[in-house]
Amino acid sequence: MEKVAFILKTTAHPTRIAIVQLLAAHDSLSVGDICERLGGAEQSLTSHHLATMKSKGLLSSSRSGKNIYYSLKMREVIDVIQCLAACTFL
Repeated sequence: MEKVAFILKTTAHPTRIAIVQLLAAHDSLSVGDICERLGGAEQSLTSHHLATMKSKGLLSSSRSGKNIYYSLKMREVIDVIQCLAACTFL
């Protein structure tokens, strides 16, 4: 239960949930790719969300030239989000 509470607290924002869903569908994405796929989200705000989730251990990152690529490190977060999305009372 502690791990589930931690995941819920860390992903408790629609943009963060959308980022997790994007990264679940792709091995890794750059910040620019994520912004584009989020419908033109502001890069500074997206970077803030990514940095927060990375600092909490949900994501990992790697640098390639000027780009930083993010991927899911804690794959359990997908299960928690999918379980909540399947709830009929939401």
